[in-house]
Amino acid sequence: MAGLGLLGAMLLTSCGKSNATKPGAQKELPSREVRVAHAAPRPMELVLHVVGTLAAREEAMISAQVAGQLEKNLADLGDRVTAGQEIVLIDTTSYDALAAASAANLTRANASAANAAQNLKRIQDLQKDKIASTSDLDAAVADAARTRAEVKAAEANDAIARLNLDRSRVKAPFDGVVAERIASAGDYLAVGAPIARLVQTDPLRLRLEVPERESTAVRAGQSVRVSVEGDTNIYRGQLARIAPAIRPENRMLLVEADVPNPGGLRAGLFARATIVVNEREEAVSIPAEALITFAGLEKVVLIKDGKAAEKTVSTGRREGGWVEITAGLNAGENVVLEPAGIRTGQPLVVSNPSSAPTTAQTNAAR
Repeated sequence: MAGLGLLGAMLLTSCGKSNATKPGAQKELPSREVRVAHAAPRPMELVLHVVGTLAAREEAMISAQVAGQLEKNLADLGDRVTAGQEIVLIDTTSYDALAAASAANLTRANASAANAAQNLKRIQDLQKDKIASTSDLDAAVADAARTRAEVKAAEANDAIARLNLDRSRVKAPFDGVVAERIASAGDYLAVGAPIARLVQTDPLRLRLEVPERESTAVRAGQSVRVSVEGDTNIYRGQLARIAPAIRPENRMLLVEADVPNPGGLRAGLFARATIVVNEREEAVSIPAEALITFAGLEKVVLIKDGKAAEKTVSTGRREGGWVEITAGLNAGENVVLEPAGIRTGQPLVVSNPSSAPTTAQTNAAR
């Protein structure tokens, strides 16, 4: 009997082993609670992302228009100046003297012309009474003409003298900032000698290159959003100028935007720009948190018969936490939010009603 008991125990053990899970058999995946969101049409901007460089709106090398010693610099490096503001004084001693002399000469010429005109009238009256001869009249006419010519010459000399005196006070041609000071007080300046470099930094000129395939979408007047490295501000400008032809060497279209500059931007900075091609148009979109990118493919997770199912999609614009779906998904389909770690075929339980707003929807409504 003891032997039979031992045999029975061995048979039970053997039977128990045969019913155990075989190595390599697939375990059923545990169910996972998830949130879902609708793929739905919503207004989205159509934008182009390009890069470029900020440049001065205007730039001028200020040079001496008259010769002389630089007496005083009235604007230094980095100073802001307005159009017509004096920035340099050149010694005016000689120009003051020339202006005074030309003014005196003009006064004398006017007096001579006035006397000649009076004499001509007197001779004309006398000739009417047969008192003055024709030769007297001819001489008076010639004298009046000569003095009028002298007045014109004196006026021209006086204008030149006053112009040179005015040019000794060098003025800014436009509102801007002194980017470089070249000449210093005491320097002798010849005509044309450089004095300072002036740049206009408000607005700045943003030079951008748009790829040929997207060039037909850009138009003057479109809004541009601009950001630069190390600055969290977003600057807003407007597309102002568009080249008439594609550059053959790189198949790019050169465009320029004017960007108002309150003071935080500098000419020469590298900038990233977003050109708003279309302000708003309806597009089927999903929250960005529903999208998976792997091996160059973009996918979403759907729920089919209570289980996870992957689907490849094509995307377009991205805005405010939303991604446009251009292919692979229809409006009204539910996608799983934050699908990382979910495996195909895994049972899924929806934790939020289909009408519940997602984080992205809530943010978009604000």
